[in-house]
Amino acid sequence: MGDCFGKDRAWIELDMGALRHNVAALRALLPPGCALMPAVKADAYGHGAVLIARELNRLGVRAFCVASAREGAQLRGSGVEGEILVLGYTHPRLIPLLYRSRLTQTVLDASYAECLNQAGLPLEVQIKIDTGMHRLGFDPRCDMDELISRLKHQNAIIPRSVFSHFVGSDSDDFDNFSDMQFKLFDEGSKKLQSAFSHKILRHMDNSAGIEHFPERQMDMCRLGLGLYGIDSRDNSVLNTVSTLKTTILQIHRVPKEETVGYSRKGVLTRDSVIGAIPIGYADGLNRRLGCGHFYC
Repeated sequence: MGDCFGKDRAWIELDMGALRHNVAALRALLPPGCALMPAVKADAYGHGAVLIARELNRLGVRAFCVASAREGAQLRGSGVEGEILVLGYTHPRLIPLLYRSRLTQTVLDASYAECLNQAGLPLEVQIKIDTGMHRLGFDPRCDMDELISRLKHQNAIIPRSVFSHFVGSDSDDFDNFSDMQFKLFDEGSKKLQSAFSHKILRHMDNSAGIEHFPERQMDMCRLGLGLYGIDSRDNSVLNTVSTLKTTILQIHRVPKEETVGYSRKGVLTRDSVIGAIPIGYADGLNRRLGCGHFYC
């Protein structure tokens, strides 16, 4: 096992060997020239963003995704190398932080592109195209011309990549919708590429998409939960990176038909041995998982 976060009441153990295995397994699915762009947002999903990103750097990973400029700045300040893409919105007052930390900002719409340009700082950006998630990004059917015009009539922001996100790459049920999404992305991204003389990279596949849509891997794949061992399509391929552990404080022997916990909702169907542990909903363990609804 690898690093542990404070062993007192409860702790997380990280298996860095599992992380290395997952990176190798997913890289083996990619064609030459296609890079991994792991998501280390939200403190690498609780695994420790700096710790994970440094290890990924040692494995040759040179592109990362974060949710905010402050997350990206923390990584850069900790010595993490390579591109760090901010997926979300960055307030104009934090644009200097993007510049100082050498972060790549996602351009969400034409007005935001103008906002970044008016800051007057040379920034590298990636363009987000909304192909059906309807969360952030340009509609490629009606917004691309305005975006291209704004990008070409300024000299501060430099488009480096264009990307989108599959709604349901983890399920065959959404294959027709995914086909439509990719068609929209392919047309919109190629239109953007043709407007500039320098190469603009493309990426759309996420963890599940790497396996499900190998023909759509393009230049990069954004690796999210798969990096940490959660494979929505085939859990035999990847290994779990983190394990939550705790200790048992006390053992109770409780007879059948007695109740356990609040509101007497946990009714025992047999004579049972009950262990009390020092972790609960204040630690992120949802209390609705009680009364027999959670197993591990």
